[in-house]
Amino acid sequence: MNGTTAYTPPTVWSWNKESGGRFANINRPISGATHEKELPVGKHPLQLYSLATPNGVKVTVMLEELLALGHAGAEYDAWLIRINDGDQFGSGFVAVNPNSKIPALMDRSGDKPIRVFESGSILQYLAEKFGNAFLPTERAARAECLSWLFWQMGSAPYLGGGFGHFYAYAPTKIEYAIDRFAMETKRQLDVLDRRLAESRYLAGDEYTIADMAVWPWYGTLAKGQLYEAGEFLQVGEYKNVLRWTDEIAQRPAVQRGRMVNRTWGQPTSQLHERHDAADFDTRTQDKLQAPT
Repeated sequence: MNGTTAYTPPTVWSWNKESGGRFANINRPISGATHEKELPVGKHPLQLYSLATPNGVKVTVMLEELLALGHAGAEYDAWLIRINDGDQFGSGFVAVNPNSKIPALMDRSGDKPIRVFESGSILQYLAEKFGNAFLPTERAARAECLSWLFWQMGSAPYLGGGFGHFYAYAPTKIEYAIDRFAMETKRQLDVLDRRLAESRYLAGDEYTIADMAVWPWYGTLAKGQLYEAGEFLQVGEYKNVLRWTDEIAQRPAVQRGRMVNRTWGQPTSQLHERHDAADFDTRTQDKLQAPT
């Protein structure tokens, strides 16, 4: 198979071979658990099961921002889910998120545990749980915030599953696929750049969950750190996105949140699991393992 070979789809698709690529060993057309494995439970009411991909970073940033605001109830345990090893298909994880995607949250603060999955849903849930923190209450501002939040949720498949997959992970480089998704990714960056030319943050003058959702994806992309595609996409031309990206990156809670459940990069940028605020300072060997 190569980028110029014509492909005629069969009348009925069947899963009779690996698709190839970086994630071929965990891709399958069916849902549900592949093995029995209970999830650990720590000492805090909020239990997060995640990995520091852009979707995971959204939630750890939100939790660290809530703690920075003084919401003691936002203390949390962050457990590492190694998606390349298939941890997300364990029976315990599937019970929290039947879609087997990180992040997944269990709120054990009430009489009955509440599961919350999908990163945008978790952000909104946490905002509402803590008095609409980082979520405007005025109708127009709230609508603007949620519109950008769901814009990101709807756009991410084009960026991650589309451009990222075919540019960085697919077993062969297919010109049509890369061109198609590069065009859409640049259009999305242009949408952001135009919005941020007229507004400090996505929902207006205030930093919100919309920024927390978009920043790990498009901020990282704008800095050339996502898929190593900065030069290819000419991200430097989106000056307003870069201004916004750099401003958010300076927030201490963002810097902490980005470290949680991170297993790559410089060892000083990693905190594989987080069970206490002091973990950022102590980071003993049992909390910070060797890079994998």
